[in-house]
Amino acid sequence: MRNWNQSTDCCSWGGITCDQSGLVIILDLSNQLISGTIDNSSSLFNLQHLQQLNLAYNTLSFSFPCGFDKLSNLSYLNLSNAGFTGQVPAEISRLTNLITLDLSVNLFLRDGRPLKLEKPNLKMLVENLTRLRSLHLDGVKISARGNEWCKWLSSLTNLEELSMSNCNLSGPIEDSLQKLKNLSIIHLDRNNLSAVVPAFLAHLPNLTSLRLSSCGLHGQFPREILQTRPDLSSCNFSGAIPSSVSNLQQLVYLDLSLNNFTGQIPCFDLSKNLAHVDLSYNKLSGKIESLKWEDLPNLTHIDLRHNSLNGNIPSSLVALPSLKRVLISNNQFDGEVTGVPKVRESLLDTLDLSYNQLQGPIPAYVFELSRLSVLVLSSNNFNGTILPRDIRKLVNLTYLDLSHNNLSVIATESYSVLSSFPKISTLKLASCKLNVFPDLKNQSRITYLDLSQNQISGEVPNWIWNFSDDLQQLNLSFNQLEGLQKPYQITPSLSVLDLHFNRLSGHIPTLPVSAVYLDFSSNNFTSSLPSNIDDYLSYTIFFSVSSNGLTGFIPKSICDAGYLQVLDLSENSLRGAIPKCLIGKMDSLGVLNLRGNHLSGEIPDAFSRKCSIETLDVNGNELTGKIPISLGRCRKLEVLNLGNNHINDTYPCHLKDITSLRILVLRSNKFHGGIGCPADKRLWPKLQIVDFAHNSFNGKLPNK
Repeated sequence: MRNWNQSTDCCSWGGITCDQSGLVIILDLSNQLISGTIDNSSSLFNLQHLQQLNLAYNTLSFSFPCGFDKLSNLSYLNLSNAGFTGQVPAEISRLTNLITLDLSVNLFLRDGRPLKLEKPNLKMLVENLTRLRSLHLDGVKISARGNEWCKWLSSLTNLEELSMSNCNLSGPIEDSLQKLKNLSIIHLDRNNLSAVVPAFLAHLPNLTSLRLSSCGLHGQFPREILQTRPDLSSCNFSGAIPSSVSNLQQLVYLDLSLNNFTGQIPCFDLSKNLAHVDLSYNKLSGKIESLKWEDLPNLTHIDLRHNSLNGNIPSSLVALPSLKRVLISNNQFDGEVTGVPKVRESLLDTLDLSYNQLQGPIPAYVFELSRLSVLVLSSNNFNGTILPRDIRKLVNLTYLDLSHNNLSVIATESYSVLSSFPKISTLKLASCKLNVFPDLKNQSRITYLDLSQNQISGEVPNWIWNFSDDLQQLNLSFNQLEGLQKPYQITPSLSVLDLHFNRLSGHIPTLPVSAVYLDFSSNNFTSSLPSNIDDYLSYTIFFSVSSNGLTGFIPKSICDAGYLQVLDLSENSLRGAIPKCLIGKMDSLGVLNLRGNHLSGEIPDAFSRKCSIETLDVNGNELTGKIPISLGRCRKLEVLNLGNNHINDTYPCHLKDITSLRILVLRSNKFHGGIGCPADKRLWPKLQIVDFAHNSFNGKLPNK
């Protein structure tokens, strides 16, 4: 360690504690960015009087060393996220004085190499550690069945904390675990338990925290819950939330999100200590006005998103003194938002009321909530005028979304709207009746800007491309923009640029080099596609220039855009042949739309076995020849539109194995012969739309 002075007593060094005899008994080197390796002969293992060792959150590499059994006096061992990989050594099972053992691995921190408990397995690790009170093995690959791991752990009768999240455990949770009467914490989330919650969990007298989220649990929710921090999210529970929950006077934390609960929300008025409620992503209904929110003075977090709740938002909820986050979007709340909280004392930092049916003006007190950092009111029926001085009061605002209401945001240059905000990162003002660009030149931290569906006309100001070095997403679609002010240089950080449905003309703008989404469709661009277009589409997934006046050929270089999933060049004046590489090389392409051009020649017979095409639309060109035989390799194809060309072929029986096909359009070509394929009565079982008009087919139509 750099801060250890070799000329001083080691007992004075940071992270070291000695006993009265000068022997090192505690070594805490957690979060010290230590890298390298610890081998079996390390001097660490000479500290035989050591009682506590903490190496958590470092970047040690390679496998576990095997010298830990020399530290026989250890009662506390924390190696969580220390960087060790591979098999947990058997030597740790010989540390019989251990009270706390933490070998947890955060999957987001490790480099992909797992930490495993296979030889020795979990049984061999714990069978001698009978004094354990705290066992944390989160992220360690254990892969054991319920009748195994439950039995192995049941011998640890002193255990108080059991945390084994994301360990590849399977269920069910066996009754043998109920022997562990001292358990206060059980965290088994993100395993594959696939069973009902065992009833005995409700009868563990000391249980205070239960996490079983994302475990494949199902069935009715347990009627008796005694723990104070239940997290049973993503469990596929159904039925009503039991009314007995309202009797839990010690309840502090409740997470029942991502289930299938129905019915109304129970009243929590007896849970005076309740701080966190997450009931989001269920099927709950009814009103919440009568739930006595004023009796929950400690509530800090309420999340009711994505349910079917209705009625008014109670003023008593917004006025709670400890409340920091209110998330109630995607419901059916209506009426006006009322109530006047003590704004100077309010701790509210997040308010999300989006996707409801709220109406009336935005309450004035909202703009007095000085701690507010996230304000999302989009997709409601709010009305009125928003002035810059209203928004300026929210000095801590980082995220503002007022989109899709009936609001008028005044943003004339004289107001210099938002110019005083130093921290805002996301600004969404879609459909806010803007007629000029807001003055954002001082907003150097914006990453997401949405000014779509407004009435902004004239040129796109050149400052918008580089006013923020962090700008990643810019949406100016559905305005009346006519050009780009020159000179301009698009910031390389831009990953999403949406300019569609404007009046932009001339050459296609220089493309940002790191973009993943580019939409220039429905404008008046008249140039050709640049011959080096691949230089700008290296990371692009979506690219559309449809409904413009583009001319020239499709450049072959576009085939080097290896990540493209959607390519839409439709409704232009492109001519020439379809590049063979566009068909054979772009295996990631899911949508290819070339309709409404002047393309000629044959569709290249070059579809590969890795073909991912789901939609192929070449309607309204001058294509000839036959339907390529290799198209039959595109087993994901759902939409095939070949209409209004000069294709001369018979009924496409060679596509019979494409069972995903839903739409087949062959109209106005030169198809001939009979309709149908011999011995194939269930051809294309998902077919919904068929258009064979204006061809030369003959014979009888098939029965189905």
